[in-house]
This record gives sequence, structure tokens and C-alpha cells, in this order.
Amino acid sequence: MKIYHSLDSLHKIERAVVTSGTFDGVHIGHKKILSRLNEISQQSGGESVVLTFWPHPRMVVSEDSQGLQLLSTIDEKIELFSQLGIQHLAIIPFTRSFSELSSEEFIQQVLVEKIGTKKLIIGYDHRFGRNREGSFEFLKKNCSQYGFEVEEISRQDIEDLAISSSRIRKALLTGHITEANELLGRPYTISGTVVKGKQLGRTIGFPTANVHPDESYKLIPQNGVYVIEAKYNGETFNGMLNIGVRPTVDGTSRTIEANLFDFDKEIYGEELRLDLLHYIRPEQKFDGLPALIQQIKLDRECAVSFLSLYK
Repeated sequence: MKIYHSLDSLHKIERAVVTSGTFDGVHIGHKKILSRLNEISQQSGGESVVLTFWPHPRMVVSEDSQGLQLLSTIDEKIELFSQLGIQHLAIIPFTRSFSELSSEEFIQQVLVEKIGTKKLIIGYDHRFGRNREGSFEFLKKNCSQYGFEVEEISRQDIEDLAISSSRIRKALLTGHITEANELLGRPYTISGTVVKGKQLGRTIGFPTANVHPDESYKLIPQNGVYVIEAKYNGETFNGMLNIGVRPTVDGTSRTIEANLFDFDKEIYGEELRLDLLHYIRPEQKFDGLPALIQQIKLDRECAVSFLSLYK
């Protein structure tokens, strides 16, 4: 997959079949659009092109962007697009000036002059241009003058899947990890650097890796205990994860702590990826360490049982 990080680096692509959007989460609704993109590009002998925007447009134009929580980082999206067989990925820097482009300017300057679009695929509710003024109806009415065809993924096709990024966010924030994973079509992932914590876990027989997320805008699911698979240095390890403030030991700040089974390496400063598979229970305060240790043992039994069936 060829990646372009600016408009200047873009160039005309032979028989380009294009789609555009933020694609947060690259969920199964998005995959329907991307699958159609690949299908048409193969049928026409063309090449598939995805236009996405970074930073997320809301980070630039919205007054409430401080609270924005995204399902995927830009690096995660790049990996997912590559896995889906996209041939060209253009990551357009989203700036105030870019947000002021009218829909006609976006079509002419980006789709026509930069890429040489031959066919455009969009979701039924896709809007573009200044104040989201551009629409499928506008494209359908005017596409002949721009020299490309346009196809809309129908409302029914998308709504039959009942998918939206906001629905996935809600599921994650309420502990419904199974629902979120079904809508994503894969486990929800948190990646980050392992940092030193208070190292209490090792004193009670459950050492943990304290993971600091790579990006502050990445959505962290509801506090609680999860079953996970962890990816480290090309290997996969089973484990469980606690997200929360650790009220039993009077914790005050939120942490993400992974207990990896059959793992005893020191990995401070290294990258760890956590795939969240199952929600065991909410975080709670216990009457002292003995009660906490007993519950952690039960949590591990639950995790091992789940993983034996998950495989």
C-alpha cells in the first residue's frame, strides 16, 4: 500500500476508484464500502484509493474537541487499510484552511486534479466540503462535468448492519466489549508503552504491565476487568486486564494494567498491544488485600476458561 501524507505528494492514479471519510474504527460498515471499492477497482482494472483526514476534523473545527475519544489511532487505521488490500492511502492534513474548501473546490482540486478519479464510492450519509454542504445528490447531478462516475452504498445496506462509530463507542463505555467487537469485526485494541507503576501486583503474585496509551484521544473502555490477548515482540500472550483507579489500595489515578500469563520479562519502555476479548466484571473496592487476591484468582479462572473456548 502506498501512503501519501500531504496533498503535494498526491499524483494522478491510473483509473482511480476512490472513497473518502474519517473511517474511525474501520468497522464492518466501513468494510462494506472498502470491499465494494476493491471489487470495482479489480473489475475495472483500476486502483483503489482511500482519502482520509488527520487530525480528525472535529479536532480542528469543533469547540468540544477536548473530549473527543476515537476508536482508532492513525497508525491503527493505516494497518487496517493495509490488511484490507487498499492500494493507495492518502492522509490529508486537516487544517482550518482545508475545512474552508467548498464541496466544488474539494471535488475539482483533490478528486479531479490531484487524483484523476474515475469512480467515487461513498456511504449514503457521507457529506463533504465547507459546512458539510456536499452530498451524493450534488455529486450525482454534477459528476458528468467532473469526468467520473459516483456510486452510493445504500442506506439499507448500511442500516441493515446497524453499524456506527458512535454505537461502538457507547458499547465500549458501558462494558459491552463483545458487542463492540462484533461491530468492529475484530477485538478492540489498546496499544501503548509499558511504564513503571507502584509494582504492587508482583507483591501479591500477579505482576502487571502498566500500559500508557500511545495517544491521549484513544477511547479507553469502561473501568473493570477484561480477558485479553497481548502482542509483544511478535508473540501473543493470554492475560487479563484491569482498567481503573484501584480503590482497594486507595488509588487515585486511572491505570491500564495487564497481567500476562506465563510471562516474566521486564519490558519497561517497550510497546505492548492489548486485544480486549471479554468483560469479566466492573471494578470494585474490596475489604483489604486478602479479599482482592481471592477475587483476582477467580478472575484468572474465568479468563482461562474463556480463552479455552475462544481458541
